[in-house]
Amino acid sequence: MTRSPLYPVFLTVFLDMLGVGIIIPVLPSLFISPESSILPAGTTIADASVLYGYLIAVYPLMQFFGAPALGALSDRYGRKPMLMISLFGTLIGYLLFGWAIMIKNVPLLFLSRALPGFTGGNISIVYSAISDMTQGRPADRPKYFGLVGMAFGLGFIMGPALGGLMADPSVVSWFDHSTPFWFTAILTFVNIGLLWQIFPETLKTRRTTRINLFTGFRNISKAFGSPNLRGIFTVSLLLSLGFSFFTQFFSVYLIQRFGMSVKDIGLVFAWVGIWLVFTQGFTVRRLSVKYSSTQILRWSILLLSITLPLLLLPSYGWNVLWINPFIATFQGITAPNLTTVVSAQASPEEQGEVLGINQSMISVGQMVPPVIAGYLSSLNGAYPIIASGITIFIGWLVYMSLKMK
Repeated sequence: MTRSPLYPVFLTVFLDMLGVGIIIPVLPSLFISPESSILPAGTTIADASVLYGYLIAVYPLMQFFGAPALGALSDRYGRKPMLMISLFGTLIGYLLFGWAIMIKNVPLLFLSRALPGFTGGNISIVYSAISDMTQGRPADRPKYFGLVGMAFGLGFIMGPALGGLMADPSVVSWFDHSTPFWFTAILTFVNIGLLWQIFPETLKTRRTTRINLFTGFRNISKAFGSPNLRGIFTVSLLLSLGFSFFTQFFSVYLIQRFGMSVKDIGLVFAWVGIWLVFTQGFTVRRLSVKYSSTQILRWSILLLSITLPLLLLPSYGWNVLWINPFIATFQGITAPNLTTVVSAQASPEEQGEVLGINQSMISVGQMVPPVIAGYLSSLNGAYPIIASGITIFIGWLVYMSLKMK
C-alpha cells in the first residue's frame, strides 16, 4: 500500500506556520513599542512605522525572485528536495534574526528576512504536491487545500500565543524578544528531519523548465499576457494586496490604538487561528460538497471586504475579538477556493509553474502594502485597514466581471 503524502504535507505546513505565527506579535513590538524597541533612542513612531514596513516588504520581495524558481525546479527535480532547500533557508534566517535582536543590529534584521524570503517557496511546492495527488480528481482539491489551510490555522492558534508568551520576561525571567526565534529555529530543524524521513516524492512526470532569477517578472508578463490567466491572476493579486494591508499592520493598529502588549497581540492572533481551523477543517469541506469554488468566491470575497473595516468600530481593544471570527471565516473560505480556481487553469504538467506564477502574484501583493502602509500608519493607524477593505472589494468587482461558472 502506498503511503499517502497528505499527513507529512499537513505536518510540514503546520510546523512551518507555527514558526511564522510565533514571530507575528514580536516584530511590531520591536519597532513600535517604546519599551522594547530595537531602534536608536529618539526614533519617532512615524519613522519606526515606515522602517517596519520596509522590513516586512523584504521577505516577499525576495520571495518574488525565489519562489517561482523553486516551483519550476520542483517540476524538474521533485517536490521533496526543493522543500528541503526552502526549509533550510528558513532555519538560517531564524538564527540570524535571533542574533540580530540580541546585538541590536538593524541591517542584520533585513538580511535575516531576505534569505528565507528567497528560499521561501514551500507553500507553492506544497500546493503542487497536492495537485500531484489529486490528478484525475480535481473535485478533491478544495478539500485538500482546505486541510492545508487547517494546518495554517493550527499554526496560528499556537504560534502567536507562544510568541507573545516567549517574548515576555514577566512569564520567565530570561525570556526576551529573541527567544521565540531560537525556538522557531529548533522547530524548523525538526521539520527538516521529519520531511526527510516521512515525505514521499509525489511528482511522477518531471519536466524541464528554463529557470532564472527573473522568472517572477516573466510570470507577471505571462499572467497578464494570457487571456486565460489574466483575469484570475488579477483577482489573486488584488486579494493578496488587500489582505496584506490587514495582516501586516493589524498588530501595529492594536499597539497604537489600544496599547496592547506583545502577549496581548499573540492571544488575539491565536483567536483568529481557532476560527481559521474551524473554517478550513469543517466549513470549506461542507461548502465544497454543495457548491463549486467559483460560486463560493462570489460571496466570500465580498463579505471579507465588508468585514475588515468593521475592526475600526470598537473603542475598547478586546471588542475586536467579536469581529475577527468573521474575517477568519471569509478569508479561510476564500484562500483554498481561489487556489483551486487558479490550479484549474493549468495542465497536470504545468501545476508547479502556474502555482509558481500565483505565488509571484501573492509575493507582489505582500511586497507593496507594507511600504505603503508604513507611510499610511504614520498618518493614522486606521488607514491600512481601510485600504485593505477597499482593495479586496475591487478584487471582488474584478472577479464578478469574469463571469466564471
